[in-house]
Amino acid sequence: MEENQMKDTEKEGGAGMDISTIIRSAVEEFVRAEQRKAEPAYKVELLEERKRREALERRLNELVEENQRTRAAAEEAERSTAIRSELQRLGVAKVDLAFRAVKDEIARTEDGRLVARGGNGELGIKEFLTQFVAENPELLPARISGGSGVGSAPKQAPGGGGFTLDQIRPGMDPEEMERIRQEISRVASQTLRGK
Repeated sequence: MEENQMKDTEKEGGAGMDISTIIRSAVEEFVRAEQRKAEPAYKVELLEERKRREALERRLNELVEENQRTRAAAEEAERSTAIRSELQRLGVAKVDLAFRAVKDEIARTEDGRLVARGGNGELGIKEFLTQFVAENPELLPARISGGSGVGSAPKQAPGGGGFTLDQIRPGMDPEEMERIRQEISRVASQTLRGK
């Protein structure tokens, strides 16, 4: 190619033209050769950069999905806690049973309030649960414990144990430990019976 250019420049007859044309063509040829050498490196670098970008995009999408799942789980836990605490405040004895009965009817609105959607339209959680408990009194504790044929529980002297938490320690006398266990059991059973 250079030879053809040289012949063309000789025909034109200018010596200054020959040298400048030769130099220009040599520089252009050198630049083209360098570009051909560099092209594969650029292509490899571009491919690697594309792979890194795609991997980062995948990871970002995974993190977004995980964040959405975590947020949904947190909202569900908060909703469950609010329902259970309101049921306890209303005095429901069988909180788990009542919760399972009402959990699907209570949802969060866009403004963050918990409401029950039913035949009466939207009701606040307190109003809905109050109405639900009134309609289902079997969820409340029994008004009169016992019934016909049930004898009264044996009366025990109050404060029969007389121990403090400081008295409970590792390596204490087994008899004293058993006495404390029995006292704790007695107090717990009285508390559960509501005495």
